[in-house]
Amino acid sequence: MDKLAIVILNWNGAKMLEKYLPSVLEYSKEAVVYVADNASTDDSVSLLKEKFPSCRLILLDKNWGFAEGYNKALEQVEAEYYLLLNSDIEVTPHWLLPMLAYMDAHSEVAACQPKLLSVFNRDSFEYAGACGGYLDSLGYPFCRGRIFDVVEHDHGQYDQPASVLWASGAALLVRARNYKEVGGLDSRFFAHNEEIDFCWRLRIRGYRIVCVPESKVYHVGGGTLPKSNPMKTYLNFRNNLTMLYKCLPDGELRRVMYIRWWLDYLAATEMLLLKHNWGDFKAVFRARRDFRRWRNDFAADRKLIQSARVGQEIPEQRSFSLLWQYYVKGRKHFSELP
Repeated sequence: MDKLAIVILNWNGAKMLEKYLPSVLEYSKEAVVYVADNASTDDSVSLLKEKFPSCRLILLDKNWGFAEGYNKALEQVEAEYYLLLNSDIEVTPHWLLPMLAYMDAHSEVAACQPKLLSVFNRDSFEYAGACGGYLDSLGYPFCRGRIFDVVEHDHGQYDQPASVLWASGAALLVRARNYKEVGGLDSRFFAHNEEIDFCWRLRIRGYRIVCVPESKVYHVGGGTLPKSNPMKTYLNFRNNLTMLYKCLPDGELRRVMYIRWWLDYLAATEMLLLKHNWGDFKAVFRARRDFRRWRNDFAADRKLIQSARVGQEIPEQRSFSLLWQYYVKGRKHFSELP
């Protein structure tokens, strides 16, 4: 069995593979590199066969999305560690060693991520994961280095390893046994919030999630759907609500869902009246409708997750409201939060 398998999930990403896969192959000698193709219709497969024959190729029969695509691919990979890596990641020399060393030395850590910086602004964090993620009391995600749309410059302020609630799916190193223990990524999410849900489930079981910033990569980001796409809005709202339903403890669920009902419709109203974005406005309503329709499908999941809970307190799920801190208190950097 291999020590580490890097698995890159690809769908019509030939241009990204051609540009960024060479850095992965050059600087990842400690790993076996796989590309799992989600039934691409571009020339991804021919490109891989012709220019990157050292990559092991996994051909999936259709586009299974991010979550189930990885689940299907990892069923075919035998390794102690999996590293889920986006195709639009540029890695750096020796990027794997600090994460592997940390995981080997800390058996209670199930998953970790490197520092994620922007390809386009290389001294700034990247939106998708920055230096590791958290949730506020109402389920809004934020990162060391990014709160809502405010992305910080990297001045070394988050260069110490830190426990986080979730690690970015853009570059997620996880023990294979822990991945299988919690059933992998939730395929019903298709894409968006699936890594937060996955890491939260691990955290509920008592495992730690960590950012190891000595490892550093550069991320393009936004490769699946553009930020303004209503489908992205739909998936983010629907999946976030579903994740909260699955993972919140009994004592918090009713209160949080009640407050989120008001806040989600307030957000939709803002999208329409202030931003004149009819597509996102409808996406929020559709997301809440579809969440109501499928919520009962996750009742068994919720019961299983809550029965596996080790303790009630998870420090990385913060007790404050991020909306209050950001919009009322004006605190827009992670270091300014309570």
